[in-house]
Amino acid sequence: MPYTGKSTFDAGSTLPELAEDISDIISIVSPYETPLLDRLGDPQRVAQSTVHEWIEDTLLPNFDSVNQTTFSPNGQDCTDITVANISRFQVGDLVRPDTSSEVLLVTAINASIITVIRRYGSSPAFTLTNGRRLHIIGNAALEGAPASAARATTRQRRQNYTQIFSATVDVSGSMQAARKIGIADELDYQKSERARELLRDLENCIINGVAASTNPQGTSSVRRTMDGLVKYITTNKFTPGSGGFPSGGGSGTDLNETLVNTALRNIWEQSNGSVDTIVVGGFQKRRINQFIASTARAYSPADARLGEMVSVYESDFGVCRVVVSRWMPADSLLLLDSSRINVLPLTNRSFHYKPLATTGDSVSGQLLGEYTLEFRNELAHGMIRGLSIT
Repeated sequence: MPYTGKSTFDAGSTLPELAEDISDIISIVSPYETPLLDRLGDPQRVAQSTVHEWIEDTLLPNFDSVNQTTFSPNGQDCTDITVANISRFQVGDLVRPDTSSEVLLVTAINASIITVIRRYGSSPAFTLTNGRRLHIIGNAALEGAPASAARATTRQRRQNYTQIFSATVDVSGSMQAARKIGIADELDYQKSERARELLRDLENCIINGVAASTNPQGTSSVRRTMDGLVKYITTNKFTPGSGGFPSGGGSGTDLNETLVNTALRNIWEQSNGSVDTIVVGGFQKRRINQFIASTARAYSPADARLGEMVSVYESDFGVCRVVVSRWMPADSLLLLDSSRINVLPLTNRSFHYKPLATTGDSVSGQLLGEYTLEFRNELAHGMIRGLSIT
């Protein structure tokens, strides 16, 4: 038979003798990673009720503040001082005003006023002002004196609610039977896709979730939702550039080292926790990378890679892993002690597949999980909001 020289372009719609050439790989572009959940890791416990509770306690505070605007005879010689929380003081307390070396000795307590000896032990004089922080150094008891009145803190019960995450899959009998490209079983493929979506949504709710203001435990008409990290953090919540940032935070709303270190310092002053995780979105991560932009770096002629990435930030107040999550508000940064955070499934309700009854020529099922956030000791964490995003 003579050679005809037939070409592939001769095989058109009327000559369908060529097999389709389709790659056996299905690629997914939608983001589904969960870096914060990966950082927190699997919990060692489970929640045992849809209302999950835990108990927190604190030590008796050893600080307070001046709560008066006028002093008699003046702020340097006044011996009757009105304070914000009188219950924090005892007769015999040694007290030091913030930024001062003067020591005061408490000799009497009456209503909201402490009577003190100024410049105790020949310590240098200091002028008191309204709002000045007072540090209680310690109490000096009299030898042979009877026991003082007992004092104690009240343990607090905190709570959060479980949230149900659910997705349904349904595959017809024909779809299951037909030969498919890139997958072996359509039902298994749909299950894996929906599972990725639910894990993505779980991380998003851990960060941004909000419980219902009424009937948060849920009813037949109220869906049960959990509070997330952003909702929980209230004390150490800093806003730069508007007077909402602690002293030493500098000015401006662009994220910088001064802001981060000031926030870390304030968290450290109020708790014995150790912030070890910084959670940011993509824009603020670039700001953190710029922390090293001004650092002198040397490169040899053989270097072919330029690096400007901060994945671990070490400060005086902790070594922090920087986690980039797509679900963080763009203007915010979280400072977390990960040892005090758990994402707990309800007993026997971690993500699983539940077949549904067959009602026709299809296979149906439900991917289901019920989780809550356990966020202990809110004072051990912090947040910076209102950062520039341009």
